[in-house]
Amino acid sequence: MFPRLNHAWLLIAGCILCALQACNSAGQVDEEQVPDTISYNFNIRPILSDKCFKCHGPDAGHREADLRLDIPEMAFAALKDNPTAHALVPGDPSLSEVYRRITTKDTAEQMPPASSNLKKLTPFETDLIKAWIKQGAKYEKHWAFVAPRLHAVPEVKNTAWVKNPIDNFVLQKMEQKGFEPNAEADKERLLKRLSLDLTGLPPTLKMMDDFLADKSPDAYQKMVDRLMAAPQYGEKMALHWLDVSRYADSHGYQDDNYRSQWPWRDWVIHAFNENLPYDKFITWQLAGDQMPNATKEQLLATGFNRNHKITEEGGVIDEEYRVSYVTDRTNTFGKALLGITLECAHCHDHKYDPFSQKEYYQVFAFFNSVKEAGLQSSVGGPETYAKRPMMQISNQDVKDVLKFINKQDTDKLIVSVMADSEYVRKTFVLNRGNYDAHGEEVTMGTPKAILPFTANYPKNRLGLSEWLFNKNNPLTARVFVNQVWQEFFGKGILKSSGDFGMQGDLPSHPELLDWLAVDFMSHGWDMKRLVKQVVMSATYRQSAVVSPDKLRADPDNVYLARGPRNRLPAEFVRDLVLASSGLINPKIGGPSVNPYQPPGLWENATSGRGQLATYKQVHGPDLYRRGMYTLIKRTVPPASLAIFDASNRDQCEVKRLRTNTPLQALVMLNDPTVLESARVLAAKLLQDNSQSKDKIIKAFRLIMCRHPQDKELAILTAYYNEELKSMTKADADKLLKVGEYPVPANVDKVKLAAMMKVVDAMYNLEEAITKT
Repeated sequence: MFPRLNHAWLLIAGCILCALQACNSAGQVDEEQVPDTISYNFNIRPILSDKCFKCHGPDAGHREADLRLDIPEMAFAALKDNPTAHALVPGDPSLSEVYRRITTKDTAEQMPPASSNLKKLTPFETDLIKAWIKQGAKYEKHWAFVAPRLHAVPEVKNTAWVKNPIDNFVLQKMEQKGFEPNAEADKERLLKRLSLDLTGLPPTLKMMDDFLADKSPDAYQKMVDRLMAAPQYGEKMALHWLDVSRYADSHGYQDDNYRSQWPWRDWVIHAFNENLPYDKFITWQLAGDQMPNATKEQLLATGFNRNHKITEEGGVIDEEYRVSYVTDRTNTFGKALLGITLECAHCHDHKYDPFSQKEYYQVFAFFNSVKEAGLQSSVGGPETYAKRPMMQISNQDVKDVLKFINKQDTDKLIVSVMADSEYVRKTFVLNRGNYDAHGEEVTMGTPKAILPFTANYPKNRLGLSEWLFNKNNPLTARVFVNQVWQEFFGKGILKSSGDFGMQGDLPSHPELLDWLAVDFMSHGWDMKRLVKQVVMSATYRQSAVVSPDKLRADPDNVYLARGPRNRLPAEFVRDLVLASSGLINPKIGGPSVNPYQPPGLWENATSGRGQLATYKQVHGPDLYRRGMYTLIKRTVPPASLAIFDASNRDQCEVKRLRTNTPLQALVMLNDPTVLESARVLAAKLLQDNSQSKDKIIKAFRLIMCRHPQDKELAILTAYYNEELKSMTKADADKLLKVGEYPVPANVDKVKLAAMMKVVDAMYNLEEAITKT
């Protein structure tokens, strides 16, 4: 039973089966109906953006026929090459060149032209445009560039289901689509989901027992409060922000030497645990050094903007790399905090969004006066661990103002931070994005389509932060609440969480997104309050069980008529294994560590110079630290984490890919950490004075976070008995050699090996590493 290779092959077969099912169901889509009222934002602009704006949009460099369809004044004006014709004639499709060109059979006039490689409009899209023109061809400003408003909480029929206003918005959409919500998940699965989502760790047996025994009406809320008060809450919430901020433990590029930026990571964990309001959380990171009487903590927070890759290679052009660092900070600002593809305007005007290249470099100007060089020092000693500008952290600092830093030695600790030069460096538009091709000189500013940067704001990063948190800024709150939603449901209300622009997805629940954004702002940008709202909702508490009808009608769970079901992020897969076995080292913060890794990866991939030239595995308790503390060398990221889609932190990443590959099954089958955890848990089970059946129940609860069903227990017990009969002492000795944690003395090694295989089989069940 449970043969090791079968797991991977079953996964491959499952992938093929899913693909076949997807193909078979691809044609089973309900016929789309043209709505009574056509919305430019939600019905028409996505079509024009995909099929027309490439040649008739904001990008002047690629514009054809001097025609713009993204601006009504130009779309309604007479055509330059035919003054008697108009692209759009409100109310009359027959006189509108747009409609004539998208419906003509004449390939010489057909739009989009075949040479553009753009797909033709579907009949439904053509009908939408016809209906829109008939209704007056009314344009609207892009929805994401209009300040959110507090929509009235909608009335719903099933009021008994509602826990808070989130549910009203979700249920209204369900009722419109004819869905009914799932029942609440059972208490065991609900606790597993909640614990993993709020701490990244499975619940302990005591937590499970306490929750099951608590019959009070507020039992769930008490557990929410208990988990959010735990220090591990900050670790869980920080992981996403490490992806956003491209945090790593090496500089990147060929030499890829060590950097000592981990105190900034300790600060992020601390900020989430202390519930620092989001406006302060971001302002300190953007401009802590420019705040009046800035503290060392505020200065440390600015490490956010120094987490980018930095070269140490000789022979590089200093200014080229300095410009690349400023570019990285500019792009990160756009993606992480505004949810826009600002980087697309680095070389030319944005092709789809109303951002000019000049506006890109106006944002660039905020980050262009940092006292830094493109190339600093060569690979060597501790002075290269951080790059100027930098701050030193003394033992006295840790005792006084930086108590959250886990500094356990007396070595000098330095961190890269922000500090501008005494003078403002001139900023120019860079023609075609080339570092030395200076065009027009520009001053600090922001895209006008989002919110003008007026004279009221200081011309520095502190002023940029004020602009960011102006309540009329349409993006800041929306982007963050969408990222928080994504953390709990697997995807945001807006699926394209890094692109709120014209080419991004449309929000599934736009009124809910706006309501959450305004509510978040009006309650002091309180991050813990927002998280609690989400997990307290009936929407979040639903069972993840899906019926065939729901799966067919809403395979992606767009309408949230069932609970989230997602595989754990890479770091939390490791954490679940370590925590359930009891091996986990609970230390918060501190330097990153090198756990088990296949030999030779580092040595064969980099220059062979510097502190990270060879892989030096840690030993003892550091072997069992949480996944987020695994050292990330950018050129060779940790293999087991990368296989489970962890970011290599090369650049800002607001949403990880989620894949399902046989390699992941092979990691679970062969990773020393998994096998060692199985051995250690098995040894602890054997120390219990109980029957084998009870030991298996305990292991199942620790790993799956629920009691096994009778059938499951029978299979696992039978497997244990079979292994006990067939296991030889030689086989047991070989199996038990994995890992460094000592095998208890005087243990029956055959029994230990047999129980180890049972525990290992549990770790390899899909449910073990899935939030259900």
